[in-house]
Amino acid sequence: MLTRLSHRINLGFERFFPERRLFLKSDNETRFIRLRPVTQALAVSGAGIALGWMILATAIILMDSISAGSGREQTQRQQSLYEQRLNALSQDRDARAEEAARAHDRFNLALEQVAQMQGRLLASEDRRRELETGIDVIQNTLRRTIKERDEARALADQANVALASQGGVANTDAGRARDAMDTLDIMADVLAATAQERDLMEGAAEQSAERVEAVMAEKKALQSRNNEIFAKLEEAVSVSMEPLDKMFREAGMSPDDLLKAVKRGYSGQGGPLSPLVLSTSGSVSNPDELRANAILQGLDRMNLYRLAAFKAPFAMPVKGSFRWTSMFGYRRDPKGAGTRMHDGVDLAGAYGMPIYATADGVVIEAGWGSGYGRLIKIKHEFGIETRYAHLSTLRVNVGDRVSRGDRIGDMGNSGRSTGTHLHYEIRIGGRPVNPMTFIKAANHVF
Repeated sequence: MLTRLSHRINLGFERFFPERRLFLKSDNETRFIRLRPVTQALAVSGAGIALGWMILATAIILMDSISAGSGREQTQRQQSLYEQRLNALSQDRDARAEEAARAHDRFNLALEQVAQMQGRLLASEDRRRELETGIDVIQNTLRRTIKERDEARALADQANVALASQGGVANTDAGRARDAMDTLDIMADVLAATAQERDLMEGAAEQSAERVEAVMAEKKALQSRNNEIFAKLEEAVSVSMEPLDKMFREAGMSPDDLLKAVKRGYSGQGGPLSPLVLSTSGSVSNPDELRANAILQGLDRMNLYRLAAFKAPFAMPVKGSFRWTSMFGYRRDPKGAGTRMHDGVDLAGAYGMPIYATADGVVIEAGWGSGYGRLIKIKHEFGIETRYAHLSTLRVNVGDRVSRGDRIGDMGNSGRSTGTHLHYEIRIGGRPVNPMTFIKAANHVF
C-alpha cells in the first residue's frame, strides 16, 4: 500500500523533477545514488524555506538598524536643542542681571540726588529760620535802642532845662529830628538787606522743590522699568525651572532633598548670585531688593540643578546604532531557567561598540562579575550606582574618577549572555530601579 502510494507520488513529481542518478567511481568499482523526484522536491523546498528565512531575518535586522539610527539622531537633536536653549537662557539671564544691576545703579544715583536735594532744602529751611531769628534779634535790638534813645532824650531834656536855667540855649527840636532820621536810615538799610536775603532763600527753596518733583517722577519711571525687568526675569526663571523639576520628579527623586545634598558639597558663596544687600542700617529690605533676591535664588537653584544633572545618570551609555532587546522587569530567562527578574535593560549593538559613563562618579568595581561577565560598577552622588555588564574590554580601574561621557569599556558577550549586548543597571540605595525612568525623564531637558 505504502509502496504504491510512494510510486504514485514519484510519478506526480516526475514531470518537474525527473529521476537522476549520481555516480561515484572508485578504483575497484562504480556506485550510484538514486535521487527520486520526491527527494529532489523536498531538497528544493528546504532550500527555498532557508532562503526565505534569510531574506526575512535580513529585513528585520535592517529595519532595527534604521530604527536605532533614527532614535539616536533624534536624541542628538534633542540634546543639541537643549544646549542651545540653555545657552540662550544663560545669555538672557546675564543680560537681565546686567540690566538689573544698571537699573539699581541708576536707582541709587537718583536716591543720592534726592538726598542731596532734601539736604539743600533742609539747609534752606534752617537758613530761613536763622534769618527769622536774626530779624527777631534786630527788632529786639531796635526796641532796646529806641528805649535807650528815649532815655537819652529824657536826660538831654533835663540837661537843656538845666542849661536854660543857667542862661544857655538848647536846640532840642533839631537834635531830636536828626536822631530820628539817622535811626530810620539804619532800620531801612537793615530791613532791605533782610528782605532781599529772604527772597533769595524763597527762590532757592522753590527751585529745590521743583528739582525734587522731577527726581521723584524719574524715580517712578525707573521703578516701572524695574518692575518690567523683574517680571521678565521671574517668568524666564519659572519657565526654565519647570522641566528640571519634572525631570527629577519623574526619576523618583525629591528635588528639595537633591538640592540640599548638592549644597552640602558646594557651600561656597560670592559672585553674581549672592543676595543683594542695599541697606546696612538694619531696616527691612525694600520690595525691589526682595524680588531681586528671589530671582537670584531661582538662578542659583537652576545652577544646582545643572550640577545635580551631571551627578545623576541622565544620559545614554551608548551612542552608536543599537536596539533594545530586553527591558526591566520579570521575563523568561534566555538560558531556559524559567521566569526571572531582569534588574536592568539590554542594548544590543556591534561587538566592541564604545560604552560611556552616564554620570560623574567613582569606579568601585572593574573586573569579572560571575554571570555579569566583565563588569564595571560606578558610584555616583545621592546613593546612586550604575552597572555595565557583559563587556569585552575594561578601560577603567577601581578608584578612577570618571565624568559623564567618558569611555569606560567596549560592548561584548562575556558572562551569562546569549549574544553581543550591554546589560545596563541603575540602583538607588542598593535597590534596582528601571533605567528607562531616567532616560525618559531626561527627554524633558536633554
